[in-house]
Amino acid sequence: MSLNVAIFGLGSMGYGMAQSCLRAGMNVYGFDVVSDPVSRLVAEGGMAGSVTDVAPRLDAVVVVVLNAAQVENVLFGEDGVAERLQAGSVVMACATVPPDFAKDMEHRCAAEGVHYLDAPISGGSAKAALGKLGIMASGTKDAFAAAEPVLDATAETVFHLGDKAGAGSAMKAVNQLLAGVHIATMAEALTFGMTQGISPETFVDVITKCAGNSWMLENRAPHVVAGDYTPHSQVNIWPKDLGIVLETARTAGFHAPIAETALAQYMRAVEMGLGHEDDAAVTKVYAKNAGLTLPDSQS
Repeated sequence: MSLNVAIFGLGSMGYGMAQSCLRAGMNVYGFDVVSDPVSRLVAEGGMAGSVTDVAPRLDAVVVVVLNAAQVENVLFGEDGVAERLQAGSVVMACATVPPDFAKDMEHRCAAEGVHYLDAPISGGSAKAALGKLGIMASGTKDAFAAAEPVLDATAETVFHLGDKAGAGSAMKAVNQLLAGVHIATMAEALTFGMTQGISPETFVDVITKCAGNSWMLENRAPHVVAGDYTPHSQVNIWPKDLGIVLETARTAGFHAPIAETALAQYMRAVEMGLGHEDDAAVTKVYAKNAGLTLPDSQS
């Protein structure tokens, strides 16, 4: 019998995960506050319906929304799915959230007889569409077992980080510290190069073959070269994610000055009205400060 799975949040990551589950032969229900991706998913073989009608027959719920408040609303809001799920089903929570929040969601789901897998994701929209994400997961053995078909369909690598929620979100915070800093540093280095007569194209050609390269640089710098800021990952994500990093650090009594500096650049990008652009648009902050002109779109 095919697994019944609901994906809550059909943005670039959630939609790719829904497609991967469809390819694996699952019955996939899509939910989003915007109707277009739901209609698109239905056209590709997915299904739609109300939470009230669909929830009792679900085996797994995958939550791929923006933040902790949205996760809590999906699970325990006015139309929350958790209390409607059958006992033994699993919630696979993929949003970047504070570790303590993940622990609380696990406890509240357990009270409903539902497993909770703390399962933040990494890899970008392209890997989501290919079913090749990295998933930083923690939860009980039963939660892993219940989520295994979805993990198999959506992930290239699943990191087993512990037997209770919180560890997955802690590892995601570590990842986001690095990823956010790497993007901001790419922007700083690229524009610094421009002040020395090094074009963005030359920057990409050389640095991606040298020790200064990173995955984020190699992925994001070409967006700047192309002048294309179509959002694969929005600027708006980073005030939230680096905010989680810094709040988690403060709780641990840890000072993270480099993360603080990167966060300030993303906040400035938001103030400039760039929040809904691709996060490579943080480069525009440096360009504006230096009086530089970045490449225009070549499309």
